[in-house]
Amino acid sequence: MNMDIRSNYSHSHNYLLMERLLLRLVKKWTAGDKMEDALMAAKASNMKGQKAIINYLGEDHTEVERISGNTKEYSILLERIYSDKIDGCISVKPSQLGLSVSYDLCLKNLITLNKRARDFGGFTWIDMESSKYTDDILMIYLELLRYSHNVGVVLQSVLRRTASDLLHLLEVGGKVRLVKGAYHENDHIAFTSSEEVNANYIKLLGMLFSSNYVNDNKIGDDTVEFAIATHDSKLIEHTIRLWRNSKIGKKNFEFEFLKGIRDELKRYLVEKGYRVADYIPYGDDWLPYSFRRLKERKRNLFLLARSLVQS
Repeated sequence: MNMDIRSNYSHSHNYLLMERLLLRLVKKWTAGDKMEDALMAAKASNMKGQKAIINYLGEDHTEVERISGNTKEYSILLERIYSDKIDGCISVKPSQLGLSVSYDLCLKNLITLNKRARDFGGFTWIDMESSKYTDDILMIYLELLRYSHNVGVVLQSVLRRTASDLLHLLEVGGKVRLVKGAYHENDHIAFTSSEEVNANYIKLLGMLFSSNYVNDNKIGDDTVEFAIATHDSKLIEHTIRLWRNSKIGKKNFEFEFLKGIRDELKRYLVEKGYRVADYIPYGDDWLPYSFRRLKERKRNLFLLARSLVQS
């Protein structure tokens, strides 16, 4: 065996070993390859008093047939959530529904899913993606709000623009999930240190809890208006302090976590009467998702390892 062949073999062998090891790890935070796996995980979350947010893995798809298949998958998923009496909803990435091809294709598919969700009394979260998609995703979201309010969108505290985006969404009655952000961005448009990202997250939390829309008694006692999606204990504690000093109800916001991470904290928050939701991904496109989660915050690997040990 010559050097080039040995080198290629070694590289391929190491990649396969890494993939197998990673697969064992991510089984903790993904449900499996099939829809049935996700539905079983969702029912398990419901048994623990937690809502389910189900995501079919995939992004940046450009093949029309695959995009159509993704839309159909979510359509069937919405029906199954309803028929199986699951307390949950879907969360979709626009680039798996056609945004990588065209704005109009993605909007068409999301309108279809939004109508489907409305038929079943369901809800749709629109995941935020890398900054190249931010403007289009927010424009699509505002279009969808014209049809119904059973849809929300994700905002990332890593981006410098987010305070302005949040202010606009609050003015039009948008529903927001606040995350730190999982994509690598340049420092012209994004904060680069964890301290800056956290400081912006705290600023955005303050905007959510002090917004006139939420505090002017325009919402029902049991209506979720925004979501706090973080595993950071300090940010969760800060959220609770803000809630105690606000006028909004305990059921008007929810804490959202990745499946398999901070399970002990989820139980604690449920026991204290807060809304808690599990973000449950499934599908065979788990590798890029997993790498991004690990790169997003080094602490995710620590949290995942701790969850594996505790389980």
